Amino acid sequence: MKVYNTEQFQQDLDLLELQLTDKQMEQFIRYYEMLAEWNGFMNLTGITEYGEVLKKHFIDSLSLVKIYDISNKCSVMDVGTGAGFPGLALKIAFPWMEITLLDSLNKRIGFLNNVIDELHLSGVHTLHGRAEDYARSPQYREQFDLCVSRAVANLASLSEYCLPFVKVGGKFVSYKSDKVNEELAASKNAIFLLGGTIDRSEEFILPNSDIFRCLICIDKKNPTSSRFPRKAGTPTKDPLK
Repeated sequence: MKVYNTEQFQQDLDLLELQLTDKQMEQFIRYYEMLAEWNGFMNLTGITEYGEVLKKHFIDSLSLVKIYDISNKCSVMDVGTGAGFPGLALKIAFPWMEITLLDSLNKRIGFLNNVIDELHLSGVHTLHGRAEDYARSPQYREQFDLCVSRAVANLASLSEYCLPFVKVGGKFVSYKSDKVNEELAASKNAIFLLGGTIDRSEEFILPNSDIFRCLICIDKKNPTSSRFPRKAGTPTKDPLK
């Protein structure tokens, strides 16, 4: 069995004021191994080097702690989860979270289900399909304390995909890799139309790196109108103004 150096990962966790058990550390390492294995025959991520996965995927996902109190049990929807970021990484680090992972590509869901089984995780579910469809289902609409997304999209579009899942009083956190002042200003009205309001944004550099990140936290103040989300593809093609 290969032995991995986790010293840098531990230092980064310390800077986020997070502590993992030995079991959790082993789960993250096995997650990395499976990501590398599966990436050999399907495109899960362009980032495959061990240290980069730990920094740019795992630590990046866990940086949610900078803007959201994860100490209490909560229900979380991860829209466009891809290879499980941030949702599956959050589940490993904070096992009391109830996580739902949503992705439109069934092959990715197959990978996620294999990781969930391999790591013996409970309280984590996968959904194959589009956010526009699931957000109209009473089973999922306005049922979550928190929605997260690392998907690359305009904030107005992402808000239309994500805010319908959030219950009133909950939050939507968008992970961004660029400065977003203009995007925040341009999406304010769209977020208001969807029942939300911008709480705050948190800009930072990933620990022990020069990698810029920004987390945007949106509060769900009112129920989302039944007009939203619009039909499949529309939020991306024609973002709300």
